[in-house]
Amino acid sequence: MKLLEQSWYQKGHWLTLILLPLSAIYWVLSSIRRCLFRLGIMRSHNLAVPVVIVGNISVGGTGKTPFTLWLCQQLKANGITAGIISRGYGAKISKPTAVNADSKAGEVGDEPLLLARRSNCPVVVCPDRVAAGTELLSRHQVDIIICDDGLQHYRLARDLEIVLIDGKRRFGNGLLLPAGPLRERRSRLKNADIIIANSGEVSQADYQMQLSGNVAISLLTGNVLSACDVTLVAGIGNPERFQITARQAGFNVIGQHFFADHHQFTAADFAEISGPVLMTEKDAVKCQQFARDNWYFLRVDAFFSPNDSTDIISKITQLLE
Repeated sequence: MKLLEQSWYQKGHWLTLILLPLSAIYWVLSSIRRCLFRLGIMRSHNLAVPVVIVGNISVGGTGKTPFTLWLCQQLKANGITAGIISRGYGAKISKPTAVNADSKAGEVGDEPLLLARRSNCPVVVCPDRVAAGTELLSRHQVDIIICDDGLQHYRLARDLEIVLIDGKRRFGNGLLLPAGPLRERRSRLKNADIIIANSGEVSQADYQMQLSGNVAISLLTGNVLSACDVTLVAGIGNPERFQITARQAGFNVIGQHFFADHHQFTAADFAEISGPVLMTEKDAVKCQQFARDNWYFLRVDAFFSPNDSTDIISKITQLLE
């Protein structure tokens, strides 16, 4: 997997040429599927409240989770109650499942569990987002539903699409999976309502988002760790960004152990890792049951300029008028 990701962000990599025929097949199949939805042969289903999609056209971390948390906070401040639906990636889910603070990451997914703990919004997971949304609405009264990572889930009708782009890695080699990191061609961005660049400049972006992580919190006690030497542990889509954020927060990185995105951590993964350990909040929800007293997570929050923040929320509140 690491070699594959390297090929996505390097020009002329030998693996890219080998995978190009598979990318052509992927493009044909995905194009046919989207055409079937356009023609109405495959149906999109509406929910009883407006649906906002938060997604991306590339694989890997683009900042969807911190943005979704920011969005929930902003909507709440404007008197709007939001619910969240998600696929629950990494968990075996066969039916809509409600997520609460006591859920296990292995059963509902790491990102939905983090969203449930931080957002104070109802969260339901299911690969079928229509079923997830229907279940959420049967349990809770909400004004709007945010679908985390559902841009390509065309079975769910949407009222607004928000696409996030990694401002550092952007679109890699610009190719579709598996030869490149793209789920859809860049031309797909023309149909998005809002495009947000995370931590860097992107010409297509409407708004700029920055991530800030200044507080390292103990997994066991909630105590805060002051700046010191740390070993990084992460199982996320873009661990290099986590490394940069940790250093910007004042920590001196003396070691790092990076795993595949959504890696299901066990105590054995830490057998040869000495502390203090600093991990992402998404990874921390999977490690709490076997955590040691010198393990910490870096809390990361999204920020926008006041004007951008007002503009984004205004576009969403218009859906309710």
